[in-house]
Amino acid sequence: MKTVVALSGAISTIDIKAPELPAGHVLIRTEYSAISPGTELTMARKSKDVPVGLGYSAVGLIERTAPDIVHLKPGDRVACYGGPYVRHAELLAVPANLTALVPAHVRPEEAAFAGLGAIAIHALRVAQLQFGESAVIVGLGILGNLIAQIAEAASYVTFGLDLQPARVRLMQDSGLSRSYDSPELLERELQAMTDGRGADSVLLCASGIGEALLNQSLDWIRDRGSIVIVGDGDVALSREKMFSKEARVLISRAGGPGRYDAGYERDNRDYPLGFVRWTEGRNTREYIRLLAEGRINVQPLISGIYPLAQAEEAYRQYAQPNLAMGTLLKYQP
Repeated sequence: MKTVVALSGAISTIDIKAPELPAGHVLIRTEYSAISPGTELTMARKSKDVPVGLGYSAVGLIERTAPDIVHLKPGDRVACYGGPYVRHAELLAVPANLTALVPAHVRPEEAAFAGLGAIAIHALRVAQLQFGESAVIVGLGILGNLIAQIAEAASYVTFGLDLQPARVRLMQDSGLSRSYDSPELLERELQAMTDGRGADSVLLCASGIGEALLNQSLDWIRDRGSIVIVGDGDVALSREKMFSKEARVLISRAGGPGRYDAGYERDNRDYPLGFVRWTEGRNTREYIRLLAEGRINVQPLISGIYPLAQAEEAYRQYAQPNLAMGTLLKYQP
């Protein structure tokens, strides 16, 4: 089967052996897989002379299930999340914990972004927002846009900031009117909406987060507010600003509890609901629910769909500013 890899900094499509089907897994024939530009381009830049598989979010039809899987069956359409089980490849052997049934009326193109959706949901959970509280989403690329839409669906008082006007307009078209391409405009509106107290949380989704942005974010939060780092970058903070507000600075890692735990993922051992309410699998299924109920809309974010054979061209779009937002790879049935 064909799969996409990074090799010595370049993207290519190669042939590899089809995956085996361990206990607790389902075999999925991929329909679409979504590119996560930040994570995957970083992996590509760091790749050496050994191929590195790319991708972690996809949708497809189940071809076969392991004997111990009873709640899924061949023919079911499922979204799935989590490398190395999920990648840009024609066939995927995925632990059932990492799948979500996709209702018939949900577009598979939108369901393919389930991994990014789970990451967006987990970031909001890390912020620990409650009803009526406020959040500023900085960086309105595909991930930031999803976080902002989900925050708005949860009735948080949501603000968006991106220095690219096209992204701001796209966010406004998605229903978030409080989106700005100027920090000054954001600050003015934030002061007015919060009676000068500041936001409860700032979620940083911009790539290349640096000292200036982090310290500016400390000015935007209320006393004992939080900053959640979702994007990548070096962390350097003003102790004086942190001390004055007793601010919390948090890292949001991937899609939730279970990620990187071989027992949960590879061995398909779920966490008891009473002890771990939201896992990466449950967050993935929650993203599909939001799509199914029309609470979020991903279709306008899809800026390109490329056949698997043109994967290199799909990644190349991200080298041109303002061009690519959400990009999918499409597979032959």
